[in-house]
Formats: sequence, structure tokens, C-alpha cells
Amino acid sequence: MIMVQSFAQLVSATVAVEETSVDVPGNVLLDAEAIHIASAVPKRRAEFATVRYCARRALARLGKPAFPILPGPGRAPQWPAGIVGSLTHCHGYRAAAVASIEDIVSLGIDVEAHEPLPKGVAPLVTVGDEPRMLDELQRTLPTLCWDRLLFSAKESIYKAWFSMTQRWLDFTECQVTLDPETGRFSGRLLVPGPVVGGRPLRYFHGRWSVSGSHIRTAVQVQANRVDEPRNIVLNEGIEHAQ
Repeated sequence: MIMVQSFAQLVSATVAVEETSVDVPGNVLLDAEAIHIASAVPKRRAEFATVRYCARRALARLGKPAFPILPGPGRAPQWPAGIVGSLTHCHGYRAAAVASIEDIVSLGIDVEAHEPLPKGVAPLVTVGDEPRMLDELQRTLPTLCWDRLLFSAKESIYKAWFSMTQRWLDFTECQVTLDPETGRFSGRLLVPGPVVGGRPLRYFHGRWSVSGSHIRTAVQVQANRVDEPRNIVLNEGIEHAQ
């Protein structure tokens, strides 16, 4: 299992990543953003401001000027023309990742607290062989919260999916395989996928890591993608999975 502490280590070098564990003042917001979030509770305003501060720093690394990042359909962030990106936050952590659409077609990142899912949630977000896989992983590597990791992988897949389709993807419409040794995962779509480069997308591939109190997952669809199942094979019944 590979342990990393930054999303930058989970995506390609063409993706600009900024992350922080400390919230910034609300005055970093641009006018349109401040108006949008004005009625929210302080906690939500802090999350909103800090993750956009990260996003603007990442965009600056791509040579892009300050740009108001407002939620659009499905609450997905709206990026400048020619840019794809993803935002994520949880207690004690905020991050943004952006890339040129010439390099990356779609991007999804997710951070979660490293703790088990609430009771009764796992059956609602698993499909096919996933419950068996989680049981195998938990027996073999019980120090990791595999159900939360699966949830995070599906969140990253959903963000990448929605960016391309503007449509909902249910947790049960993608079957994820987790690899505990390489820190990779694959998600097989159980519904028709978007067409990329003239071919339907059937799989999302990503990477994951658990470090400290956080789980990180990341998915990217590259412009020169190879859309095929990765050879993730359970070792003695164990398999791997932004």
C-alpha cells in the first residue's frame, strides 16, 4: 500500500494542485462568490472561501487570472473556458485540482475523514461484488476503513462523470475495484458512458491514499486515454480500488 500526503502525488504532472489545512479569511472571495454564499453559516462560508482560494492559486499556476468559481448545475464548480477541475473539503482539509482540457478531459478529487461509514450506509452505496471485496479487505487489512475508501472513490468518479455528462450517476451504477498494494482503483460503469475521443467511456481509473486522519481519492480522464480494465487482481481474495 502506497501512503502519500498530497493530491499532487495522485494525479499527473499536468494537473495543478493546491491544498491547505487552515481556513483563509472570507475577504479572499470575489464579489459574485461573496454574494452567493452570504447567507450561509460561518462554517460553510469558511469552506467555500478556502477551497476557492486553493482553486485560484492552482489556476494561477496554469497562467489563468482570478475568476469567480460559482456552483452550476448539480452544484459542480464552473471553470474558465479550457479548464477542468475539482474541489473537495472535509474537516481540517481543503483542496483544488485543475488542468487544461488539452491534457485532461475530466477530473475528480475527494477527501474523506478516515473513519467507517455510518451504520446502514454501506448497503446503499455498494453493488455487485463490492460487499465481498470489502469484507476480504477488512479481514486482511483491518486498520483501514475500506467502506469509506470505496465511498470516496465513487465520489471522485461521480465528479469526473458529471463534468462530462451533466447527469447524475448513482452509487450503484458504477462497480469499483480497490487495489491495496498499488493504491489504484478502477470503476466500471454499469450504465452507458460519455463518448470521449469517438469511443464510449466504460471505465474510470484513479488512485487513492490513506494518511493520518484523511482518505484521498483522485480520478482523471486523459485526452489520450486507454479505456480498458486495469489488471487489478485479488491476491488471495484481496483487490484494490476521486
